Amino acid sequence: MAETFTEFDPADYLHTPEAIVEFMNDALETGDAGYIAKALGVVARAKGMTQLSKETGLSREQLYRSFSAKGNPTLKTFLTVMKALGIDMTARLHVAH
Repeated sequence: MAETFTEFDPADYLHTPEAIVEFMNDALETGDAGYIAKALGVVARAKGMTQLSKETGLSREQLYRSFSAKGNPTLKTFLTVMKALGIDMTARLHVAH
């Protein structure tokens, strides 16, 4: 009997603001800019790219390109999308042990 697999899409599980915040915090903790951009793209897809495009004034194509695995969004684009999604970032001090 052949096994079938379906592709996992984390966007399917980001239904609450709390889930989105936890997902983004995990991504931000990696410090990997590409991974963070891709994670924000996942959140954007969960919320709906068409709606996000309307709210930000950015084209859907630009959003998909900026927040793909190889995307490199500008800080302005990143912050615009974060604001439209209702997410903000805070700074915190990391103390070396």
